[in-house]
Amino acid sequence: MREPNTTTTTMAGGPNAARINAELVARLERLPLTRRLTLIRVVIGSATFFDAYTVLAIAFAMPQLSTEWHLNAGEIGMILSAGYVGQIFGSLFFGQLAERIGRLPVLLITILLFVSMDVACLFAWGATSMIIFRFLQGIGTGGEVPVASAYINEFVGAKKRGRFFLLYEVIFPVGLMFAGIAGYFLVPVVGWKAMFIVGIIPALLTIPMRWLMPESPRWLASRGHIHKAETVVAMLEKEARKAGHTLSDPVVRPVDPKATARTSWRELFSGIYKKRTFMIWMLWICVYMVNNGLITWLPTLYKQTFNLPLQTSLAYGWVTSAVGVVASIVCALLIDRVGRKRWYSWAFLAATVPLVVLTALGAVSATQVVVFASIAYAILQTISFSLYLYSAELYPTRLRAIGTGFGSAWLRAGSAIGPILVGYIVDNYGISFVFTVFAAVALIGGLITIFFAIETKGRVLEELSP
Repeated sequence: MREPNTTTTTMAGGPNAARINAELVARLERLPLTRRLTLIRVVIGSATFFDAYTVLAIAFAMPQLSTEWHLNAGEIGMILSAGYVGQIFGSLFFGQLAERIGRLPVLLITILLFVSMDVACLFAWGATSMIIFRFLQGIGTGGEVPVASAYINEFVGAKKRGRFFLLYEVIFPVGLMFAGIAGYFLVPVVGWKAMFIVGIIPALLTIPMRWLMPESPRWLASRGHIHKAETVVAMLEKEARKAGHTLSDPVVRPVDPKATARTSWRELFSGIYKKRTFMIWMLWICVYMVNNGLITWLPTLYKQTFNLPLQTSLAYGWVTSAVGVVASIVCALLIDRVGRKRWYSWAFLAATVPLVVLTALGAVSATQVVVFASIAYAILQTISFSLYLYSAELYPTRLRAIGTGFGSAWLRAGSAIGPILVGYIVDNYGISFVFTVFAAVALIGGLITIFFAIETKGRVLEELSP
């Protein structure tokens, strides 16, 4: 079969660019999952794994660190939140940069930044220095995930996108769980610095990212680099045929000329994207305020509030991370059948139940907290880890990285508020009131989903977002 001729180089924008882009999209949509796509998922997934590990490493270092540095609840909350505040700036800045210079260069920059600050944390000498280093590290981690999410989404067809992307994204909660395992085995023996030594490993990922991975063909086409986009798509087609796959004829659907036009962040707040933008912001805030408030504070609460031994406190924290991984895998396998809107509605509302039960019981024992907080966390984790998929589906290629970056900036805001809020409530009202507030936040998230979210399952990205 003769492939559509897309080798002409053209400037972004205009009907000719839209036609060529439509042909490239049609060829991408029919591609099977090849070794190259698997390599992309593994390498980017590894980066995201250590991003997650880096985010939570401080939570499992904190029970020992708080004792060694004689930290109060306010200082603990500030250290836990500093990284998330940095992530706000990272997601905003690097999301915009990825639209200008490409996905891969930004991913390399963000990985090097959060690794270098991981090294700096080893030399922190008190609360202030740790807050500064974690803030700078957060700039890198905040930029990596939304850009990685846009990159992964842009290679996969509509019918396979949900499962393919979420089986990649599952690596994030696995990274969180790994932080718990490392904390359990390393901190009591080696000390809190061990958590940051492990975080140096992802520097090695820059080698395959630099030499073995192609730039997103959708991004290349959107910037007018049609010849380069054609080269990437042709390479993927050649590898698919070499692996024995038979490619069907590409089904070319019209692509709106705006898909290849230049734009700015202001488009996020106009037309159909205005409602989507505010809706996804609220979902990010609600789910991460609860989940990161829980997961970052629980090991310290077990040790300080319930006076459990350090290793037991870390083990209980790991249990919560582990059930989140199981729930995430279930979500990855089923969300293409259930749909994004229906899943999120049910999950938000279901999570309020264990939080209300914990409030009613008074959260008077560590056993109550580890059981019911873990259930709530696991349910909400299916939302938090898959919102990157949903965010990327809500925007066109010209806005995907910046839209996901802006949205996930509110993830960071919610994540920063959560630990500070827990510290304030525990100091002034007691632990049980924490779960009352979190139940209310989860309920708000469910109502927003029901009334304002749209369904995206099984639809081509260019059809969802012209």
